[in-house]
Amino acid sequence: MKLFPHSLFSRLVMIFLVVLIVAQGISLTIVLQDRGEFLSRTSGVQSVRRIADTVILLDTANVSERERLVKLLSSPVMRVVLSPEATSLKSLRPPRDKNDSPQAVMFSSILQRILGRDREIRLAVLDPQQGDAVGRHRGRLHASVFVQVRLQDGSWAIFDSQLQPEAWTWPYRAMLSVLVLIVTVVLLAVFGVRWVTRPLKNFSIAATELGKNINRPPLPETGPLEVAQAARALNGMQMRLSRYLHDRTRILAAMSHDLKTPITRMRLRAELLDDEPIREKFIRDLSELEKMVTGTLDFMRGIETTEVIQPLDINALIESLQDDARESGHSIEMIGHASAPYPCRPQAMKRCLSNLLENAIKYGSSAQVQVMQLPASLHIVISDQGTGVPEHELERLFDPFYRLESSRNRDHGGTGLGLTIARSIAEQHGGTLTLKNGFKTGLECHLDLPLRT
Repeated sequence: MKLFPHSLFSRLVMIFLVVLIVAQGISLTIVLQDRGEFLSRTSGVQSVRRIADTVILLDTANVSERERLVKLLSSPVMRVVLSPEATSLKSLRPPRDKNDSPQAVMFSSILQRILGRDREIRLAVLDPQQGDAVGRHRGRLHASVFVQVRLQDGSWAIFDSQLQPEAWTWPYRAMLSVLVLIVTVVLLAVFGVRWVTRPLKNFSIAATELGKNINRPPLPETGPLEVAQAARALNGMQMRLSRYLHDRTRILAAMSHDLKTPITRMRLRAELLDDEPIREKFIRDLSELEKMVTGTLDFMRGIETTEVIQPLDINALIESLQDDARESGHSIEMIGHASAPYPCRPQAMKRCLSNLLENAIKYGSSAQVQVMQLPASLHIVISDQGTGVPEHELERLFDPFYRLESSRNRDHGGTGLGLTIARSIAEQHGGTLTLKNGFKTGLECHLDLPLRT
């Protein structure tokens, strides 16, 4: 099954090609068979006419002249032998025998018409498989006509006429014609199938891009009727999903914003409590709740896609984040560089890299950024020197508000939305964000961003 093509275009072309080759192979076989039979009959008719002319010539010659004529007329193609009696051969039958082949009947009719109805004739058409019946036919590769004719003086003339080899040669012109036909039809099939399947390919690309950018331009509703209907359905689904996501984002953002006011009032009331331990617990819980609300608002802003795409100098962006970390007393090492500006949403990309670097510094005290410019993508690896994460927990770190109960917990601050926002931004740009444990220690964030064409 590995050799079986996977794309619809390849499968349709293969079906056209296989059906065409099979059909032309059957047609060519039939043509070759008919042609062989026709040429064999034509060659046999010529041999039979030559035999009839030789019999007439032998009838008019005396005994001494016959011997000389037999030597002159004998050749590798037709052997002539004079005999006082007929040779015994089971394949030989009188003309018009009901068991004779159509070819033998036709040859006998020609001889009877030329030599007369009262002439005694015995004839057989021998193919190579029948050659063992007579010693002289052993080793023959072609069919032959074996004829015995009684001469006017009662003796017999025996003819062994081999059919001409030309009757069995390959019809190169017919084969060339079939080859030209196959090549022409295949080229037309490739063009036609590509024309028909191109809307499906565009539909597939649009469906893939829809998962990366819900606000992408609608798919043109053109092409065959079925494809146009599918494009119309996809555009309708995109519109409904976009409206749903917009409404959900707006509602969550409004709720998070409105929660700030009662949280502030509760903080003020907590400050009035006389019991200091309880007051501190209230304030700590309210601070955590406020961070979650702020983080939710940041998450809502992070998944917005209204920002215009424009080229961004990734090297300069990382260097500016290096300076910010240095002012805070932290170290960020940069290895490699991007060879060209990357087209993206600048503020969103800055937020993505900032979240990843803040995580690395928070849980590993320092960060290392490795930038690799690949032919089809920009690959960025951010690693820290922390304790790493259990393998089964790596994917869960992208869940909103999820934090580990070990070293990566609330004591380090944060709300558990940094990686969620970073992955959302990466996917908006058609990229991926994955986590891996380092070779020795720490955690590695692999950000892969495809180059836009």
